[in-house]
Formats: sequence, C-alpha cells, structure tokens
Amino acid sequence: MIKAYKGTGMLKDKTIVLGITGGIAAYKAADLASKLTQAGARVETVMTEAATKMITPLTIRNLTHRPVVTDMFETASEWSEEHIALAEAADAVIIAPATANTISKLAAGIADNMLGCVVLATKAPVVIAPAMNDVMYKNPVTQENLEKLRDRGFKIIEPEYGRLASGKMGKGRLPETAKIISEIEKALGQKKDLEGKRIVVTAGGTREPIDPVRHIGNRSSGKMGYALAEAAKDRGAEVALVSANASLPEPGGMKIVKVRTAAEMKKAVAGAVKNADVLLMAAAVADYMPKTPARGKIKKESRRGMTLKLVRTPDIISEVKGGFIRVGFAAESEDLIANAKKKLTAKGLDMVVANDVTEPGSGFDVDTNRVVIIDKKGRTEELPLMSKREVAEKILDRVKGLFK
Repeated sequence: MIKAYKGTGMLKDKTIVLGITGGIAAYKAADLASKLTQAGARVETVMTEAATKMITPLTIRNLTHRPVVTDMFETASEWSEEHIALAEAADAVIIAPATANTISKLAAGIADNMLGCVVLATKAPVVIAPAMNDVMYKNPVTQENLEKLRDRGFKIIEPEYGRLASGKMGKGRLPETAKIISEIEKALGQKKDLEGKRIVVTAGGTREPIDPVRHIGNRSSGKMGYALAEAAKDRGAEVALVSANASLPEPGGMKIVKVRTAAEMKKAVAGAVKNADVLLMAAAVADYMPKTPARGKIKKESRRGMTLKLVRTPDIISEVKGGFIRVGFAAESEDLIANAKKKLTAKGLDMVVANDVTEPGSGFDVDTNRVVIIDKKGRTEELPLMSKREVAEKILDRVKGLFK
C-alpha cells in the first residue's frame, strides 16, 4: 500500500503558486503538484501557453483539485478579473521547470502572460528551478539573468547533471521533487530577523607565496563561509563576503571582495568592518608565511634541499579594531572544546565555532559539518552532523542572541 506524501507539515494550508513553463521537464511538474497537494498545500497553477503543449491543464487540475490558469484574460478563472489577487494570495511561488525564455522575461520585468504578472506583483518568496539544455544553461546571457534574479532575492535551485532530452549528458535536468519541495519549505520558513544588520563574513583559505608558482596554504574550500554569507543575506542582513581562493559560485545580493594572502585579507576586513555589527571569521588563515618570497620561480636543479624562513601572519580577528561582535572558528584535530575555549579567551571573541576535522563529514571540502558553539559566558552547544547551511542558520541564531 502506497502512503500519501505528508512532508514536514510546513506546507499545510499554505497557498503555493506553481508556475509551469514550456520545457520538456514540464511532465515532472505533475509529480510536484501532486506531492504539494498531498502535503496539505493549496496549489494554484499558472501555465504558460508553451507549457500546455507539453502537459495538459486537465492533468494538473485533477491532481490539485483546483482550476488551472493558462490565459490572463480567461473569464472562467476566479483570478481572471484581478491577477493581483493571485499574487497576494501566494505564500510562495515556485516555477518548475523554468525555461531560459521565462528566466529572461523575469529578469527584464516583462509581464506579457499571467505567470509574469504574478511574479511581478507578488511579495511572496519566489523559487525558480531552471531546466534546459546544458549549453543554454551555461550561456552567459542565461547566467547573467539568473544572477539578476538572485540579486533581487529570488531563490535559484541549481539544475542537476544527467541525461538530457537531447540524449547527451550535461547539467540541465530538473531536480527531484523532494529537493524542490525542500527549497520551498526553506523559503516559507525564512526569517528576516537580521534586517538592518551589517555582517562581514570571511571564507576560504589564504595562500602565502614561496615564489610565483608555489605557496603555503590549507585545504579550506570556503563552503562554510559561503553558507554563512548566503544565510545572513537571506535573513535580511547587508553582507560583505571576503573570499580567499574559493572555487565556488559567487552568491548574489552581497558585496564580494576577493583576496589571496593573509595580509590582503586583513586589509579587506579592516575596510569592510567599518560600521559593521558582526565579523564571522570562517576563513582558514595560514598561520605562517615565508619571510622573503622569491621573485622568480625557484628551479628544481638549483636546490638539493630548501629551507624556508617563516614568520607569523597577521592575527586578523584580534588585530582589526571595532565595536562589532567577533565570531571565530576553530578547526581542531584533538581536544576540541579545550582548544576552542583557549582561542575564545586568547583572541577576545564573543563566540567560537569549533569542529573536529578528523571526523567523517566534518572535515574539508564536504557539504556537512558537526560543530560545537561556545560563547564567552561558557555556554556550549554541540550540534549533530548537518548540512553547512543548517549549521550556518544555527550560528546566526546564536549571533542574534548576542545583539541583546
């Protein structure tokens, strides 16, 4: 016996506007409409004309038990007389699949169909799930349009890699229904409790040059810092991200400063924290740097051995001045809590976030983390293994408490 989809309960009695556009993945919207309805949502579907060529409105109507809007001048629709009413009724808008054409129209503010009108008129969170040929997705125009939408606060769900309609493999597939629903739930539960706050986040690992080719560095990917920056932005903060050598997609809606070395990071942070409320020092700053980097590449044949004279790098979180809240991060391999508390005291931090990098799922270049949060009053909170975005939300919850 197949059990009905229940979800987390966040969708119950919520009005979800489902926009379906004319991509081949439109058939998957039927499963999404069904699962949203099973979870207790009132699903109001808006289909573009092209979408009706891919899947019939009747299919969606039978799954949602609600009329489907296909024409902004359709007299039979309860929303036809005032399309603003549908925009105002929405708790969230999800467009799945979103074609390159629809993404372009939304980025330009074009409202020549009902879906465009709803998106332009709504104050509800808008989630967009692009699905298209991989070349179309990678096209600079499409990427520029997606970046514009991110900057306006739209949530973009990255398409997945797999077999496309053309038969080739590439990035362009519509994500699975569970992933889309999870993003809708995040949008519905998103807090705006950091509005008016200025938050500086550092991310990635600094690299200290030995010569123009070689450097001293570390294994930090920047994922934790980027998760913090995006979470803070989504909660309404004005965010500045100081990023060192991270090969990650740039998040929209924030100022980003790229740096390489500890000295460059210190200069960037010192400039960014003016009038800031919080510094989240998630970057892994190298502890040492060569005293005198070579001007040219050191040739292998010229050295049978090499001795480097190292000096300490700047202690950024301690040395940068200001009346902001200071949150440090401690990546440890032993005596996690004891070492984290030493760092908290020695650097004059308000809070420290510590993780054991030897634990599975809690080390470098992974999407999860297991951390312990300790504040200067000695309060300790051990979090279970969770995604870095979830860890970021927990950290920001504690930071919010420090404002009091």
